[in-house]
Amino acid sequence: MSNEQYLPLQPEHLDAVWAIEQCAHSHPWSETMIRDLSHQDSANSSKYQFALWVDNQLVGYVYSQNIVGEVTLLTIAVDPKQQGKGYGRKLLEHLIEYSENAAADSIWLEVRESNRGAYHLYESLGFNEIDRRVNYYPSNTTSHGKEDAIIMNMMLDSFNPFA
Repeated sequence: MSNEQYLPLQPEHLDAVWAIEQCAHSHPWSETMIRDLSHQDSANSSKYQFALWVDNQLVGYVYSQNIVGEVTLLTIAVDPKQQGKGYGRKLLEHLIEYSENAAADSIWLEVRESNRGAYHLYESLGFNEIDRRVNYYPSNTTSHGKEDAIIMNMMLDSFNPFA
């Protein structure tokens, strides 16, 4: 049985996060963006950046932000050597639980149209396709070098429009 922990990202974790970012995404974030943990420890912070550790190894991470009850999943990645083991689902389930506990209304995300595995994972967790940003992402696989971003959201159980 593996030992799993969800821990807020700390500066000492960022070399491992940066290594995963570079190999997990076709168009990774910049190193500066990955290393920006500003305001994370503040009680008033809107950021929630955390990692999943399994047997003391960082296997994946999430960067998110909560603005006035709307959580935005900014990026998520699982080490390619650890993919297919359910860690992406576990990261998302933790984000959903955290967001509900923070009394957020909803979670929003964008996913590349070509990333069907992620799309189906989000859908299986209750996210709904809301809209598209046409030709939003750069792409190495389309003839015109762009692909759509699918915008998805999930209304959370903590949201009660009649409260």
